[in-house]
Amino acid sequence: QVFPSQDPLDRADFNAVEYINALFPTEQSLANIDEVVNKIRLKIRRLDDNIRTVVRGQTNVGQDGRQALEEAQKAIQQLFGKIKDIKDKAEKSEQMVKEITRDIKQLDHAKRHLTTSITTLNHLHMLAGGVDSLEAMTRRRQYGEVANLLQGVVNVLEHFNKYMGIPQIRQLSERVKAAQNELGQQILADFEEAFPSQGTKRTGGPSNVLRDACLVANVLDPRIKQEIIKKFIKQHLSEYLVLFQENQDVAWLDKIDRRYAWIKRQLVDYEEKYGRMFPAEWCMTERIAVEFCHVTRAELSKIMRTRAKEIEVKLLLFAIQRTTNFEGLLAKRFSGCTLADGTVKKAEVPPPSTNPFLEDETGAEADEIVMEKSDTDKPKKPKVPDNPFHGIVSKCFEPHLYVYIESQDKNLGELIDRFVADFKAQGPPKPNVDEGGAVLPSCADLFVYYKKCMVQCSQLSTGEPMIALTTIFQKYLREYAWKILSGNLPKTTSSSGGLTITSLLKEKEGSEVAKFTLEELCLICSILSTAEYCLATTQQLEEKLKEKVDTSLMERINLTGEMDTFSVVISNSIQLLVQDLDAACDPALTAMSKMQWQNVEHVGDQSPYVTSVILHIKQNVPVIRDNLASTRKYFTQFCIKFANSFIPKFINHLFKCKPISMVGAEQLLLDTHSLKMVLLDLPSIGSQVVRKAPASYTKIVVKGMTRAEMILKVVMAPHEPPVVFVDNYIKLLADCSTDTFQKILDMKGLKRSEQSSMLDLFRLRLPAPPPGGDSTGSLSLSAPTPEQESSRIRKLEKLIKKRL
Repeated sequence: QVFPSQDPLDRADFNAVEYINALFPTEQSLANIDEVVNKIRLKIRRLDDNIRTVVRGQTNVGQDGRQALEEAQKAIQQLFGKIKDIKDKAEKSEQMVKEITRDIKQLDHAKRHLTTSITTLNHLHMLAGGVDSLEAMTRRRQYGEVANLLQGVVNVLEHFNKYMGIPQIRQLSERVKAAQNELGQQILADFEEAFPSQGTKRTGGPSNVLRDACLVANVLDPRIKQEIIKKFIKQHLSEYLVLFQENQDVAWLDKIDRRYAWIKRQLVDYEEKYGRMFPAEWCMTERIAVEFCHVTRAELSKIMRTRAKEIEVKLLLFAIQRTTNFEGLLAKRFSGCTLADGTVKKAEVPPPSTNPFLEDETGAEADEIVMEKSDTDKPKKPKVPDNPFHGIVSKCFEPHLYVYIESQDKNLGELIDRFVADFKAQGPPKPNVDEGGAVLPSCADLFVYYKKCMVQCSQLSTGEPMIALTTIFQKYLREYAWKILSGNLPKTTSSSGGLTITSLLKEKEGSEVAKFTLEELCLICSILSTAEYCLATTQQLEEKLKEKVDTSLMERINLTGEMDTFSVVISNSIQLLVQDLDAACDPALTAMSKMQWQNVEHVGDQSPYVTSVILHIKQNVPVIRDNLASTRKYFTQFCIKFANSFIPKFINHLFKCKPISMVGAEQLLLDTHSLKMVLLDLPSIGSQVVRKAPASYTKIVVKGMTRAEMILKVVMAPHEPPVVFVDNYIKLLADCSTDTFQKILDMKGLKRSEQSSMLDLFRLRLPAPPPGGDSTGSLSLSAPTPEQESSRIRKLEKLIKKRL
């Protein structure tokens, strides 16, 4: 198909039958069959005519094509001929232009060479004349003209570097070098004459000749300039070395101010007399001050080594303060551009930040500290990178900072002793709901003193002295933890798990165990809060020390041991609170175990022992909660530890209630539920604001007290038939220990014969241990070890009572 067509006859899938059916869809349409046939025949004739015309037209195409190709080839040949003709004419034109401009090129080269020659001759004339003038002016010491001329001669001589092979040029170059050397020696001699190095009397002084000589020295070898500067400064400071000799009284640290006053006068004197003699870019005033600093540092180091035993901390700090003030004055007056030529590279290292480590602390004491440091430390921040003179003199004091460290050791020792004496004199803090549990004032005092020491030491040195100070900090953090915190924790009347005659007698008489007073509870909470504050602040102290110390020494700062010490104090405080409340509940649990539960006839309200336990909880917990309001997480820890201690003890006493009747078990179940509700409400008991107990605590209480309830439900279940009873026990308690099952049987009051058959059945009904060994069985058998130990203690207690 060449052209698109809508005719059905042109379709590729033409079907004659379908086409005829489309033309004659019904019998009635056959009436037009003649007309349709005539149309088709007409179409056939038209197609034949078209085909015939096309075939005839194609017979002449080949001949026309060949004729067109021949005409094209002829046109190309004509075009090629024209192009060749144009190229020949262009070559002829180029040749003609070359012949015309040949003479012009020669003239152009001649002009360029002539210009170069004239320029070189002019330079040569200037060089020869300049050298002659230079030598003459040098002899006449006309340094003002020499300065300008010498620079021009040197510049002109650079143009003759490629002509040094010519003897005359080389000779002129040598004469220039000789003139430069002669100028250098002559200028040095003039300065030596004006400012003799021997003796302190200055025979000469500033003059225009010397001022011009300095301009010449700028053009000469830099060594000439350095020599002039060195000799002048040495001569200028010669008086200083005589006045402040080691054997002079004014040389010692107590009169260090006189050194700095002397150099100030000398610099003013220099500005007045010699300020215009030296070029401004030489920075002579700064160079004199820097050389004075180097000399002073060396002299002070020498005299302090000789008289090391006479150095006291006040004297040392006085000298350091005056020296750092002087260094700050230098930074305001000078830019420090000459320090690159000196030997003090440490002066370029900016000292570390002086932010106190307590800046992020919360609480009243921390707020005071932040306010205190904000005024003194903020201005220092922008100065840190701007003082290139820091340490240029004061570095000499660093080897003697051990005097400062020893002084701080002594002061901190006295501070700790004063804290101990104040605590003994003032006694524990008075109980106050609003202020209870506050951090001890001595803690804030200690860290304020630490901050001052750290900032002061970091200004003196950021090297080994900071490490030594860190060691002192560690020592007195530990002493504070043990002497002030642990040393003032109330002592319990008996150790946990131990027995004394007093405690046995009290129990025998029915009196309650000695409890901590309200003041003692507040003191424990206060010590706990203080230890928590110390723990957080010690961590910040470590970070700030690492910021201030040199990078190479950062790894040597580690206060983890001290933080662990405060963590131990916190743990001991919580344990004391738990033991106190736990011990207060012991008589009530003992009374529970001694009741005749088989004689209970009806179920009433909660038993008296439950009321006693709740009373003790309501007495202690609100006080502890209010005093630990600032450290909520440790109150949660107290609640969790108490639950972990009280619930197993309650279950242990529950096993001692034997035999138990059905009604007795129901009463115990009611009591257990009451205790469970009280324990769940323990964190917010007695509080006007009801808070949801932490999920971790609630989980422990629910798990422990549910076990107690399951034990009582098993006891309430009938032991007949035995198989049902054993299966019910395994289902409710999921405890595979035979000891626990034995205790359940004792609580039910079964006879030994019945118990033995029950135990045999229990062993048979136990589920098979999981593959991998009998570890679960051994664990379950070893789990009641504390209960076994408690029973041994009770047996020992009974023996002692009988003997008493």
